[in-house]
Amino acid sequence: MDNFRDRSAAEDIRTIRDKMRQLTEDKEIAALLGSEFIEELKSSDAVVEKRSSEPFTLVMLGEFKRGKSTIINALLGKELAPSNVSPETYTINEISYGAIPKVEAVLENGDRRPLTFRDITRDRLKIKMRLYPSKIAYLDIRDNAEILKELRIVDTPGLSDLEDLDKQVTEYLINADAIMYATSSLLPFSETEQIYLASHIQPQRFGMLYILVNMIDALANRQDVDKIMRRFKSISGRIVPNAIVYGISGVDEFMRKTNGQRPYDKGTREFYETQFLQFELSLKRDMIMQKDVIRTKRVFTMVENMVSETYSKLRMLSDMAEMDMRAIDNKTAEFDEKCDQLAKALEEAKPKLHLNITEMQQEAEVWMYEFFAKLRQSMLECRGKDENGADIFSPEDIDKYFYSYLMEKVGEAYRTCIEHHRRRIDRFVEDVTRDISHKLGLEELTRKNHSSDTGRLMRSMNTNVTRSVMSVKLFGTSENFPPAAMSTFSIILKKKKQTDNIDIALENYDDIRINIVSDIKNVYQDLEVKAVQQLDALYHHQAESGKEALSRARQVFDSFDGKTVEETLDRANTLVGECIDILENYPD
Repeated sequence: MDNFRDRSAAEDIRTIRDKMRQLTEDKEIAALLGSEFIEELKSSDAVVEKRSSEPFTLVMLGEFKRGKSTIINALLGKELAPSNVSPETYTINEISYGAIPKVEAVLENGDRRPLTFRDITRDRLKIKMRLYPSKIAYLDIRDNAEILKELRIVDTPGLSDLEDLDKQVTEYLINADAIMYATSSLLPFSETEQIYLASHIQPQRFGMLYILVNMIDALANRQDVDKIMRRFKSISGRIVPNAIVYGISGVDEFMRKTNGQRPYDKGTREFYETQFLQFELSLKRDMIMQKDVIRTKRVFTMVENMVSETYSKLRMLSDMAEMDMRAIDNKTAEFDEKCDQLAKALEEAKPKLHLNITEMQQEAEVWMYEFFAKLRQSMLECRGKDENGADIFSPEDIDKYFYSYLMEKVGEAYRTCIEHHRRRIDRFVEDVTRDISHKLGLEELTRKNHSSDTGRLMRSMNTNVTRSVMSVKLFGTSENFPPAAMSTFSIILKKKKQTDNIDIALENYDDIRINIVSDIKNVYQDLEVKAVQQLDALYHHQAESGKEALSRARQVFDSFDGKTVEETLDRANTLVGECIDILENYPD
């Protein structure tokens, strides 16, 4: 981190970019690397330029009705972000500094239409939208709030409500410098929220990530507050360990700053008021004061990737340049033969994979039957009495927490099965790949391709499987429920308000158990499909990479004489080597 506090880090980034531009502008080097690779480098450099020149960006994320806009307005001390909107009028809002406050609707066709602050209310904005020739890409909101001199705030739509805006939100996420993730104390960490954090936030490794547990003022007492905060901190700590969690009330803070009518104090105001103050202090102390460091580190990673990819490409070309045309012909024939052997070996490994995953499925079914036996006992214990004959859990507690408890326990059991077996499948694929590559002399398959592709594919597989089986808490709104279990959960949801929750769960206990165990078969079939795809991907990646390398070598020999190739590679390797020397000053 100390190296990134040094102002020379920005200079080193500029130096590396200059050297990489020299490389792309050298016609002979560009011809050697190929036009497609050169365009990728230029595109990456354009992204770096954009990230380096744009304002420091703090993006607000979260599902619909989590109070995102209210939190932003509370931060700013004025109502700028549109609130009380419906999904059809929700827009992405870029809020940045302007000496004179103003609002413009930026349309997808590039037009900009001036608006008043009154226009960005729900009803008026709906009317405006109908009159525009194109959809609104985002609202450009300018204001002279002091904090906006340091950063730009982006307010995004609810993540689970507007699929047509998902791509646009993802682009903001990729280009974000830090994240605020709004959740609700009344809907504590749905599975879609957990999946989004795991699949979109955690891989980005943001230097600053705030999880804001909003609407704390709605909880009945401090005991409930502490219980909810423990849950959020436990789950977020498991998914994104670096996140800072605050329990706040956006409405209360906004009303406090604007002298409005604050929500009724149920004895917890001191907690959430203090938490919001600590959140603001962290923004100023930990983020705004270090925003240049945060930005530099993220840009540095992008530059490092450019250099690494170019080094790998040059290394491959250098190896090929040492061959003559006859050697390339021999290498091509040898490579085709090895690809055939590799394909055959992978096909022979698939029956063993099928057997292993079938055994895992059977093991998971046994686990789930054991789990449900213990769960039934826990359900009955919820009606127990203490030593004084009083209810261990009050009817109010059961009404508020039992359903979430039941669904969370089922979800936890699924997570345990999937995570345990995911690691076993991962090890199996690693062993198969290592064994085959060793026998065929394709060490690069394990050393280079596997390390990147396998992890990515397994994370993708785990996310897909988790999404299909872990949505049991989403109140019937998710289309990703396992089909057999969905019918039973729907019965519980319909009866939830009619009678005692424990009675409903016990009445449907056998159906829940049978259907979920049945759905496990589908889950593990999906695991097998993804693992097979992974093995196939390793083959195709190896085959395509090798064929591309050999094809490129042929083109090099057709276009350049040996001396020119040698001199061109020397220039390119010198430039990349100088970049690597700079990067070595910034260890991870």
